Amino acid sequence: MDPALRVREATPEDAAAVARIYNQGIEDRVATFETDPRAPEQVARLLAERRDTHPAVVAEDGGGEVVGFAWTSPYSTRPCYAGVAEFSVYVAREKRGGGAGLALLDGLARQCRAAGFWKLVSRVFPENTASRRLCARAGFREVGVYHRHARLDGAWRDTVIVEKLLDEA
Repeated sequence: MDPALRVREATPEDAAAVARIYNQGIEDRVATFETDPRAPEQVARLLAERRDTHPAVVAEDGGGEVVGFAWTSPYSTRPCYAGVAEFSVYVAREKRGGGAGLALLDGLARQCRAAGFWKLVSRVFPENTASRRLCARAGFREVGVYHRHARLDGAWRDTVIVEKLLDEA
């Protein structure tokens, strides 16, 4: 891992960098069902709206450039699931494989634990072996597969369900 990496809370001022990295993930077609690029204004609004309820972090390299982000969103509106958050993590193409993803997931888990969340969940495309390895290294376990979960570019796609418990039950 790059010792110069620094993980910190994401702010609306990070929106342009986050949008650029997220749009790379959309273009790659291996990390999200989303197909429309995000504008920095959309990302800034989302970061501002969720700031007090759902943690988001960015990773900066030694030069202060944002090279990745991880954020959470509500898992469900039902009160019994208030401590479960859905997460996403994205690293800039040119920085993948350098430890930013693991640093982001560790930082996000710390913030979520401090905010009272007890579990993080997500879905990963089965062929996205890099993300599956990252999740395993960060302490997530694969708990199942959603078959034909949604369509992407007209084709049905499965997803692998991952989870991490953040506290001692």
